[in-house]
Amino acid sequence: MWRRNRMLKELEEDIREHIERETQDNLERGMRPEEARHAAMRKFGNVTRVKEDVREAWGFVWLEQLLQDLRYGARMLRRSPGFTAVAVITLALGIGANTAIFSFLDAVLLRALPVAQQEQLVVFQWTAHAKPKFTGRSAYGDCALECELSGPFYETVRAQAKSFSGVAGFAGPLEMDLSGNGAASIAQGEYVSGDYFSTLGVKMMLGRPLGREDDSRSATPAIVLSYGYWQKAFGGDRAAIGRTVRLNNTPVVIAGVAEAGFNSLTPGKTEDFFLPLSLSDRVKSEWWGQPDRYRDPAAFWVLIVGRVKEGVSIAQAQEEASALFRNEMVHGAKPLLKEADEPAIKLAPAAQGLNGETRRIAPMLYVITVAVGLVLLIACANVAGLMLARAAKRQKEMAVRSALGAGRRRIVRQLLTESVLLSMLGGAVGVLVAFWGVQAITKLISSGFDEGFPYVVRLDWQVLAFTIGVTLATGILFGLAPARSGARAELTVGLKENELYVGRGGARAARRLRLGDALVMAQVALSVVVLTGAGLLVRTLHNLHELNPGFDTRNILLFGINPAIAGYKDEQSAQLYRDLREQFAALPGVASASYSEQALLSGGWSGFHVHLDGAPPNTNVSTAVLPVGLNFFPTMGIPVLAGRTFVPADFATASATNGAIKAAEEQGQAGNPTTGRVSQAQAAPIPVIVNEVFARKFFAKEDPIGRHIGNAEHEDEPAKGPQPGYSIVGWAGNTKYDDLRGELRPTMYLPLVENSAHFELRTAGNATALVKLVREVVSRADKNLPLFEVRTQTEQIEASLFQERVMTRLSSFFGLLALALACIGLYGLLSYDVARRTKEVGIRMALGAERNQVLVLVARRGIALVLVGAAAGIGAALGVTRFMASMLYDVRANDPTTIAGVAVLLGLVALAACWIPARRAMRTDPMVALRYE
Repeated sequence: MWRRNRMLKELEEDIREHIERETQDNLERGMRPEEARHAAMRKFGNVTRVKEDVREAWGFVWLEQLLQDLRYGARMLRRSPGFTAVAVITLALGIGANTAIFSFLDAVLLRALPVAQQEQLVVFQWTAHAKPKFTGRSAYGDCALECELSGPFYETVRAQAKSFSGVAGFAGPLEMDLSGNGAASIAQGEYVSGDYFSTLGVKMMLGRPLGREDDSRSATPAIVLSYGYWQKAFGGDRAAIGRTVRLNNTPVVIAGVAEAGFNSLTPGKTEDFFLPLSLSDRVKSEWWGQPDRYRDPAAFWVLIVGRVKEGVSIAQAQEEASALFRNEMVHGAKPLLKEADEPAIKLAPAAQGLNGETRRIAPMLYVITVAVGLVLLIACANVAGLMLARAAKRQKEMAVRSALGAGRRRIVRQLLTESVLLSMLGGAVGVLVAFWGVQAITKLISSGFDEGFPYVVRLDWQVLAFTIGVTLATGILFGLAPARSGARAELTVGLKENELYVGRGGARAARRLRLGDALVMAQVALSVVVLTGAGLLVRTLHNLHELNPGFDTRNILLFGINPAIAGYKDEQSAQLYRDLREQFAALPGVASASYSEQALLSGGWSGFHVHLDGAPPNTNVSTAVLPVGLNFFPTMGIPVLAGRTFVPADFATASATNGAIKAAEEQGQAGNPTTGRVSQAQAAPIPVIVNEVFARKFFAKEDPIGRHIGNAEHEDEPAKGPQPGYSIVGWAGNTKYDDLRGELRPTMYLPLVENSAHFELRTAGNATALVKLVREVVSRADKNLPLFEVRTQTEQIEASLFQERVMTRLSSFFGLLALALACIGLYGLLSYDVARRTKEVGIRMALGAERNQVLVLVARRGIALVLVGAAAGIGAALGVTRFMASMLYDVRANDPTTIAGVAVLLGLVALAACWIPARRAMRTDPMVALRYE
């Protein structure tokens, strides 16, 4: 500060000395003293401008001027509270919406994996020209590409690969019955190798991690709890370490609790606990037919991640892994591929490769991101229009500043500083809007997840950095046009009292209004794009709600039980289902009861291949399959078009046939060659009911009732054991199986005599009122049988449509917000125009113009702007909405009804925005207007 004052004093002395020397020279030339002084001043120029130019050359002056600009800008904003409030709220909505959506993008797509040095971690993905000869395959939604491999291949990589400092395998989650900690419950468990936690660099909050010693089948079975499950199920009790619980009736010891930030390696998944892969032969899924799946080289179900060593490139590691995979597939103990199939391994960064869960949410976020981005552009255009109108009122101020020596750069900087200050205020309020928005959107999205939204959404430093960047960019974006306009103020025109109405000032005001017109048309066009997208999503959701799924969805209670994970055999499970069905049917308020392997419209489905009698050998067809219980079709309201429904004898036949087939498989693996002949005599065709699509596709000109369907035939895999096939006993109507969007596919219904079941209870009234009674019935049958997925059929459908519902609600909200902002911009422009033309309106009315003519004069301009903007917006919407085609259902991206509806809505709101300024102009008093300054 002392140095600055000294330099300023020296500058003033230099200027004074220069002017005095010039004055003295003028006196020596014979000028009078006063004339000599004026001549010296004219020759030197504007003293203030010279001072500004010199000070700009000093390094520290920019900070001083910035502080001056900030103080002056704050003072100007305080003097216009109405303008400031409208601008801040407008910007806060735009910035807050973008910040909230970016918070979700950050949580879902950008956040680092909860591991140490994730850049070293890679996931194995395999490629080949042919499909391996699998004996079993399971995928758990971790990857978009092929990344499931066999347990033996994982062991080979861990033992022989030299490019990795650590290799880990994992698979899951699977639903397991956890007991020994209060009432039995269903929990999500993930199989992991002993070096899983050490490879990932995940630490324990309590106890110890799983280690290589846990990979031994002779080791005491142990599990590690996730932090969240430890808190939820064990109340955060530290004494849980060392406690014994039971998983699917197998005792295991709780060895540790993982650190709080780690729930799963794959983003979007939340595991309750982690158990060793060595337990997969004892604690296993009901769907696994192999007695030892982990040791089967043809069972692909384990994901492999590796940590690449320092100094080793991913290409080198990939080459080594591919060589091991090729050798395993082509020359292993059980070859699965040929050399010509070129089996290979591709290593992908774990953060990119483990994207299975994010694929479900990412498209929704992309659509909403585009919508809020357009809303922000509309907000910027809106505030820019307000700033232009404000700049017109400040012409005299800019002219005075220019006359006092301020350069154009200085004025531009001042006006841009005000814009950025305004945007910073909007950004600060926008953070509060974002905080509320994150909570509201999380609650909305969580409706589609049984355990809540699996991602942690928070306003961290990355989100705040994004907000600051958007805020600064916004301030510059909407401030450029007003700053440029203000810097071009002309002294002569600007210093006049009525510069808006005379000479070149009127022309300049007209140019400013033309820029305002362009901004309003841009807002209208952008709002049309957002509204059209929202309208298409609204139509899609409406179409899905109105769709007939083929059965009556009203008053149905759904819930699942899984006796297999509680130790039940198939025969015991079948008897339990029959007993429970009879007890449920006897409950007060229950009209009928049944069960099926999958609940309809639950997102899951099963299928296999069959061989039609009379078709060429080894020519199979694909069909969906749904095992169901007694009375299923009447309970669900599915019409049986021909034949009959299932009767108890059908379940006895199916149970006997399945038992004979399993016995044949077990004895065949034991080396008994006579198994097939013995069991064939015990196996009869399983009765099935086919749907209408199946009947019309495969029996178009024949009656399918009584026809036989054979088991699948494979040329390279001769049939083993009994092959009784299926016998059609009925023909039912079509229903949607896994989801409402899916195409109707050929479907066979089988008697359910094994695996888990979902019960369906048709009720006379409120279905949820029966939940307590249902739990009591199941508890009396077996207290170790927990219920899961308890919901009504209507709730099931709503859960399946959660993505459509979320996109519809958010896009509709942002579409209406965009429309409101655009109409506020139109209202502001017309209000400014009416104020500018007050004297003109008074003259017109004084000369005899009718009030209606004045109304049309003002409204016509607004309507013209809306028509031009809407036309541009419709053209843009036709191009943009093509990218939404995959999200739509039963409506085209260029649907004329939706576009017409948007146009009508826009027209009605725009008329309201035009009416208020036009009405004000219509009520103008000519005498007052003619005196208007």
